[in-house]
Amino acid sequence: MRTCLFPGTFDPITLGHTDIIDRGLTLFDRVVVGIGTNSSKTPMFTLEERIAWIREIYKDDSRVEVAAYEGLTIDFCKKMDAAFILRGIRYVSDFEYEKAIADVNRTIAPHIETIFLTTTPQYSSVASTLVRDIYRHGGDVKPFLPAAVLEGIKKHKR
Repeated sequence: MRTCLFPGTFDPITLGHTDIIDRGLTLFDRVVVGIGTNSSKTPMFTLEERIAWIREIYKDDSRVEVAAYEGLTIDFCKKMDAAFILRGIRYVSDFEYEKAIADVNRTIAPHIETIFLTTTPQYSSVASTLVRDIYRHGGDVKPFLPAAVLEGIKKHKR
């Protein structure tokens, strides 16, 4: 079984993320969406909310799993038996940053390959950071988020 890990904070998961996951499903038998915890970041949405949203979005596709993890992404890959890391690339600057991480990961675990997918043009400017900023200031986030997330954020105060 070809398993990949799609790591991130997914705070929140956007249509750009789901585009990469959906396209990854054409390449892999199983996509594990790994929500990494970063001690230097304080997420806007709880881990439980983010997990629930991803589960709701992919409730009809058993090939997508979601799990939270701490520590090195490469160690989580090993735990999940993932031979691939899936990353979305929006801009050249993303590639430079992601390639540096991929090179380090390859040094640590040469058997785990990083696969880069460029974003579909309509999602190239969609970033969770921008979506949070739009949301925080009362803007319309509907064009950027899956329905499950839009439903879930209704209970939040901006």
